[in-house]
Amino acid sequence: MGIWRVCHHTKSTIKFLDKMELPVVFMLLLLCSSAAYAQTSKSPILSPTPAPAPAPEHVNLTDLLTVAGPFHTFLNYLESTKVLETFQDQANKTEEGITIFVPTDSAFSSLKKPSLSNLTADQLKSLILFHALPHYYSLSDFKNLSQSSPIPTFAGGQYTLNFTDVSGTVHLSSGWTDTKVSSSVLSTDPVAIYQVNKVLLPEAIFGTDIPPTPAPAPAPETAPAADAPTADGTNGSSSPGSSPGKSSSYRIISWGIWGHFVLAVSAGLVLFL
Repeated sequence: MGIWRVCHHTKSTIKFLDKMELPVVFMLLLLCSSAAYAQTSKSPILSPTPAPAPAPEHVNLTDLLTVAGPFHTFLNYLESTKVLETFQDQANKTEEGITIFVPTDSAFSSLKKPSLSNLTADQLKSLILFHALPHYYSLSDFKNLSQSSPIPTFAGGQYTLNFTDVSGTVHLSSGWTDTKVSSSVLSTDPVAIYQVNKVLLPEAIFGTDIPPTPAPAPAPETAPAADAPTADGTNGSSSPGSSPGKSSSYRIISWGIWGHFVLAVSAGLVLFL
């Protein structure tokens, strides 16, 4: 609308000044075009709205532990104690993520003393919570984490774990249990699942009176090596006088002489009688 008014005013002026010189008309037209450009240049330029970030993929711990390895016993404990829901919510509804240490089925079957069958429902739940950290840790993070041990677990309170990094291998200790991460089942933020070959037993449940680790059995004693025979066929450790071959020959010769002597005496007695 403003452009039309400027141009209309300019045309009216041209009618009144049609007798003026051409340079004046040209200057009026230039002013009209400049005003029109100023009006159009004020229109804002809208930037495109960025696309929303894709939602993170939902993590199903049941599917992971069922397919990934021999973790059926641990999965059964997760379900029976309702800890599975806690871990699932931590993995999918928080920014911290979760790190889980999963014992194999053989780790549970080889556990003799102490037994998990004597635990109360609350103690068993705390023991399963003890196998997780309320934060996502990659394997490379444990090198720095070992300098901050002990680390609180999902069970809270006195339920802590000690970590050490030995040439890239993560070792963890609960007082009762010393084991290491044997393989990485999953390590993608926000969930890390690591396999361990022992059940983690907390001191908060089983006490600090930890039985000493049995000493390794002594190596069996080896029988002394037989003496090598000498050049003359005798045993190297035997003296010449006690040589079995010479003793046997001596006995044979002695019995032969006495035999002849007895026969001679017997024959003489027969002739004399």
